[in-house]
Amino acid sequence: MTTYNIEFNDGILRVRFGEPAQNDQIVKDAAARLEEMTTSGELTGGQLLKINGPISIPVAFVLAHKLSHIYGAIGFFDPKMGKYVISITHNPAYKLGDLID
Repeated sequence: MTTYNIEFNDGILRVRFGEPAQNDQIVKDAAARLEEMTTSGELTGGQLLKINGPISIPVAFVLAHKLSHIYGAIGFFDPKMGKYVISITHNPAYKLGDLID
């Protein structure tokens, strides 16, 4: 098992913590999993990526850095709002702070 789990289902990147660990190991595992997913063709990029699940700030930076190169916009789920908040965008169809379902 890994310290951080990442799965791509129905256009949503689902993330969650795995085995207990410190962020130095968790960011390595998250980066390795993303590399595995892009190399295998599981993550091919596109106009929009939605991310849902618990995340630490260091892991958020890893995901943002790696995924913003292959997706036009990235929205992260806010459970209080029940919507995805566009947090990164290079796509004119999505503005920073937009709320989407």
